[in-house]
This record gives sequence, structure tokens and C-alpha cells, in this order.
Amino acid sequence: MNRIKQVLEEKGIKQKWLAEKLGKSYNMVNGYVQNRQQPRLEVLYEIAKILDVEVKDLLVELNSGKK
Repeated sequence: MNRIKQVLEEKGIKQKWLAEKLGKSYNMVNGYVQNRQQPRLEVLYEIAKILDVEVKDLLVELNSGKK
């Protein structure tokens, strides 16, 4: 799971703009945003750079249930 949708909303950026900057189709970026598919690590780093955030800001921390 990722937080790309939330970061785009926080920054007021459209998926179409991100798709153009990434050189990817709108449908591909929409798949990332809707969590239907996850970007490769290299793409995730590129998205973070474009959005001027840390990669960890794009990730959802999963609770492992360990204490």
C-alpha cells in the first residue's frame, strides 16, 4: 500500500501532471494512486523526487502486530 493519493491531494497535484513528469500513462499512475498496483522501487524514488518528499512519506506503515 502507498500514500501517493494522499500526498498528491496534500500538494494539490493532479495525477495527469505526475504521469507527464514520470513519462508514464495516466492509467499506470492511476493504478498506483488507487493501490491497484505498486510502483517498482526505482519509480517510487522518482515519484518522491518529483513530489519533493521522502520515499517513506509515500509508504503506509503496516502494523505487524508485534509489541
